[in-house]
Amino acid sequence: MEVEAVELRRVRVPLVAPFRTSFGVERERDVLLVRVLTADGEGWGECVAMSEPAYSAEYAEGAHHVVRTHLLPRLLASAKDVVAEDVAAILGGVKGHPMAKAAIETAVLDAQLRASGTPLAAYLGGVRDAVDAGVSVGIASSVDELLDVVAGYLDDGYRRVKLKIEPGWDVEPVRATRERFGDELLLQVDANGAYGEADIPHLARLEPFDLLLIEQPFAEDDLTAHTALAAALVTPVCLDESIVSEASMRAAIAMAACDVVNIKAARVGGHLEARRIHDLCAAHQIPVWCGGMLETGIGRAANVALATLSNFTLPGDLSASARYFEEDLTEPFVLDDGRLRVPSGPGIGVQPIRDVLDAATTSLETFAP
Repeated sequence: MEVEAVELRRVRVPLVAPFRTSFGVERERDVLLVRVLTADGEGWGECVAMSEPAYSAEYAEGAHHVVRTHLLPRLLASAKDVVAEDVAAILGGVKGHPMAKAAIETAVLDAQLRASGTPLAAYLGGVRDAVDAGVSVGIASSVDELLDVVAGYLDDGYRRVKLKIEPGWDVEPVRATRERFGDELLLQVDANGAYGEADIPHLARLEPFDLLLIEQPFAEDDLTAHTALAAALVTPVCLDESIVSEASMRAAIAMAACDVVNIKAARVGGHLEARRIHDLCAAHQIPVWCGGMLETGIGRAANVALATLSNFTLPGDLSASARYFEEDLTEPFVLDDGRLRVPSGPGIGVQPIRDVLDAATTSLETFAP
């Protein structure tokens, strides 16, 4: 496949409400989009890096710089013969920056699959035409406010609720949620690395609430603490930020550091590496689910396709567009009995709405070989 040009577009999309986690508050999404243009059409990718380097070392402005300055020159040097399966190797001379690399790989893959008429879910080996939708609930200003928010999402039909937690906001919000909504609610928590190994006795106080899992309680580079927690609790321990590659997944398995894995394609460098991690977890009977990063419809479509693989057995953070945006960049994803339909068109199966995209755009650059 010959790449004729690449567009880098920054867009700003306000969130319907602030989203607070242990690492900060997001009020809008500053998103870098990659559009690959070929003789046969185009492909889109979304960089999920946030506005500040708080969740990870990557952030939107930095990702824009590394794509423009270091990654695109390497891609365009190979532009007469590019396929998605080679993108990781083409970009491999640049260390790190998996979210930036994933955006490029997804755009190339989308263009490739659109040209062949193949949906992304089919290319990955998906086995579903709809996926269960869960919702991630940020840290609230009070327990009463939290319960009202959760009630609204359950009325919307979400099949699983994830509560963000941090020291000082953990046991009581979880207790209140379980007492209000009962044992049938699929409930899990996510700490985004806010605790330390000394907090294991405190985290054990969550055991009575029959959680699906406790996600990433400790720092991403501290597999030892996660191993200790997994040994101490009946509640499954889930890794998120710690899993950055198939190799890191093998290390976690060797250490018995987790029972469940949250796979985010952008965090591991793209959908091809995500599929390898999925397959490795399946071979070791470790269930996985698909995480989210407040994506627009472009990134959400790719996530939904990934979640169709067979070992994605738990509901993911695959909320409807209205969970985050008044107006999405694509036709909105809508809940249908607590599920999201998988786009059936080629590639990621969605297109940006031109007027909405243009109105949200803050910068646009075009590069050619």
